[in-house]
Amino acid sequence: MFVSAPAAQAEVRWMVQQDSAMIAALDQAHARAQHSYFTQYILTDGETGYLVLDEGDYGRLPADLEGRVIDAVPGKLSDEF
Repeated sequence: MFVSAPAAQAEVRWMVQQDSAMIAALDQAHARAQHSYFTQYILTDGETGYLVLDEGDYGRLPADLEGRVIDAVPGKLSDEF
């Protein structure tokens, strides 16, 4: 199979952008988890790439959101001593 150089470059550029967006979402989830009792969920989003939601924002995630979860970071705060 032959792929032109511009097409290959465009594909690599797209993959790097996706990886950068995923890393940024994961960093945001970890930062938010440090100050939260709730799990932080990373979801796919067609418009922005990735979205971070706090479990406390919605209680249990609706089924349509649960299907888009790709990672979860547990909250770091605890009331138990």
